[in-house]
Amino acid sequence: MGYVKTAMLMAAMTALFTGVGYLIGGSGGAIIALVVAAAMNAFTWWNSDRMVLRMHNAQPVMPGDRMGLHALTAELARNANLPVPKVYLIDTPQPNAFATGRNPANAAVAVTSGLLRSLSREELAGVIAHELAHIRNHDTAIMTVTATFAGAISMLANFALFFGGSRERLGLIGTLLMMFLAPMAAALVQMAISRTREYAADKAGAEICGHPLWLASALEKIAMGASRIDNDTAERNPATAHMFIINPLHAQKFDSLFATHPATENRVAALRAMAPGRGRSSVVADRPSQAHLAARGQNRRGAGPWG
Repeated sequence: MGYVKTAMLMAAMTALFTGVGYLIGGSGGAIIALVVAAAMNAFTWWNSDRMVLRMHNAQPVMPGDRMGLHALTAELARNANLPVPKVYLIDTPQPNAFATGRNPANAAVAVTSGLLRSLSREELAGVIAHELAHIRNHDTAIMTVTATFAGAISMLANFALFFGGSRERLGLIGTLLMMFLAPMAAALVQMAISRTREYAADKAGAEICGHPLWLASALEKIAMGASRIDNDTAERNPATAHMFIINPLHAQKFDSLFATHPATENRVAALRAMAPGRGRSSVVADRPSQAHLAARGQNRRGAGPWG
């Protein structure tokens, strides 16, 4: 159902983009709009991962790092039947993480230094599994395309006043309304797609790490940290907010139309419902997965701060 809903929302985004082009320049405008969108999507398809990682000053984490972060990611990637993605660290105190890349073969997972300080090793495994689920579900590509469409629609709407065709079809008031309503509609569709994919990634991530409660506990801690600690880079680049596991811009509490992420309470409830013996409040009683056992081995050798 999640993929069907995503496909419908993507179709709505495409139709909205084409419609704005038509209102500005008729059938010729619609064709030009699609050509421009195709060019923008081609560029972002190949460059979005590097652009986002550079934007957040993410630094690569090499195999054998003292934190054991790369080893944990590699083990979870094997559980998910994925190539091992590149691993990056972002130096910011806010606990958070995101995935990027046009496909599983060209993917990256980035976590913040605040995340490493805030979570247990089990919770960290849940977060990385969630990001790997985004990669396996090709959500990173979907969100890149929708973000590009949203930006292009806003650009077209702002150009509307400079084209006579739009004023002839809509009048001045109609053109002004389009300038405000078209970008808002695009943002709503983009947010709806993001919320749909977050629920799907939570479910798949719980299956990858084998313990829904690990991710549930992590989401609660990340949401609490994100509500108190600013992420200055994300604040300067709000277009990347939908990529993070929890909105770094202090998301609204409820599942409103304007929220980029589902309410954390709803996500946690769904994860707890997946757990055997639902209702337990601790992840300690769960049997460790292979990824967790490997991580514990790293810690016993003094490889990280989660001992």
